Amino acid sequence: MAVIRSISVCAARVPLDRVTSFSNRTVSARDYGLVKVTSEDGVTGIGFCYVGSAGGELLPIAVEKLLAPVLIGRDSLDVEALWREMYQEALLQGRAGVVMRAISILDTALWDLNARSAGLPLHRYLGAASPDRVLAYASGGYYLDGKTPELLGEEMAHYVSLGFKAVKMKTGRLSPKDEEARVAAAREAIGPDIDLMLDVNNGWSDVTEALQYVRRFERYNPAFVEEPFLVDDIDSHARLARATPIPVATGEVEVGRWRHKELLDKGGAAILQTDAVVCGGITEWRRIAAMAAGYGVPMYPHWFHDVHAPLVAATPNARYVEFFWDDQVLNFRRLIDRQLEQEGGYIKLHQTPGLGFDFDEQAVSRYSLNTAGGPWLNVQSTR
Repeated sequence: MAVIRSISVCAARVPLDRVTSFSNRTVSARDYGLVKVTSEDGVTGIGFCYVGSAGGELLPIAVEKLLAPVLIGRDSLDVEALWREMYQEALLQGRAGVVMRAISILDTALWDLNARSAGLPLHRYLGAASPDRVLAYASGGYYLDGKTPELLGEEMAHYVSLGFKAVKMKTGRLSPKDEEARVAAAREAIGPDIDLMLDVNNGWSDVTEALQYVRRFERYNPAFVEEPFLVDDIDSHARLARATPIPVATGEVEVGRWRHKELLDKGGAAILQTDAVVCGGITEWRRIAAMAAGYGVPMYPHWFHDVHAPLVAATPNARYVEFFWDDQVLNFRRLIDRQLEQEGGYIKLHQTPGLGFDFDEQAVSRYSLNTAGGPWLNVQSTR
């Protein structure tokens, strides 16, 4: 029995070194939510998520006011019961967005805590299908001022030179003709045998607009087109999937098994990119992955290779981890004390207990948005 003694939460804002753009927005900083859950035995598990480019201060409120009281004093091994009670407690405040992300990172911290208490790496605690490494694709191809198609091609070719057999780039910001030039440059630079993935970041309004792009892209044999529409527009995802041979991938900001079931039932996703620290935590991610396996749909989880690598290693229908080889976009890497390494297109799994790393407390102090009492807001047991 591992009784939860305290919970600490922090919102941190980490500026990007260079302003970066997607199809429909521009980012200069990223807000992250961080939690630590500590048992009466002195073992601490951690969880984390991305909260957007503003408003990170909302997440500590959800943890302190809604969710920490559910967990403190309870047995951390009761993950299913605790998930259900957190979800029930948050019904009125939000079954998606910041509140669901708060549930997600607390649930993740419980799994990390329990694996550490057992002395096992998280992937082994979950039941490893791959004990040492998992396949990864290199993610990048963002829009930067002065970045020509040729420079984009050089970036993609660099990832291939590092050993990756799959790479991903952004698309959808420019005209169909200009985006075709970017895709063509990337394909020419990496050659015909490397998987080329295209990420639209919800950039298209309707299927008619989408087809003006994808018809041009089809000749370059993309591995998938990601998030073509707003997440709630499931019907358009399904219509596009029927209209193009390019597989449609989505789910990175989707929440809960029920929404994922609708997406699968309607044929809106050939690939699920469900993010464990968005959808409801490791507990809910595993439910969704098992459901997807029944539909013959693979999991390529979005972002945060630090948490998704052990999940992919423990999930037979999970194929790829999204990997950012530097900290220029996924600058969460600056907040932790140990990085996952890649070799030959594979991520090498940590073999130490739990997730295998901790927060870098100096970095957390530097970037914390907490204005009083140190970088962490602490909620203690009243027992």
